[in-house]
Amino acid sequence: MLTLIFSIILFWAVWKIAVLGIRFTWGIFKFIFSVVLFPLVLIGIFVAGLAYIAIPVAIIVGIIALITGKTAAV
Repeated sequence: MLTLIFSIILFWAVWKIAVLGIRFTWGIFKFIFSVVLFPLVLIGIFVAGLAYIAIPVAIIVGIIALITGKTAAV
């Protein structure tokens, strides 16, 4: 009986740690994508001579960021 209780608690703890790890990884991915990868892609598109694509994409992403921003206006 004690082994069963220990096993249930162990599986519960492992599940919680796994969910926490997935959430943490998703947060890191979003940060890296928004701060590093997306600006590099826009710069690459602009340098390649496709400014007529890069500028509207930057404007659209900026508008979406303003609309869905989670920070409070001061």
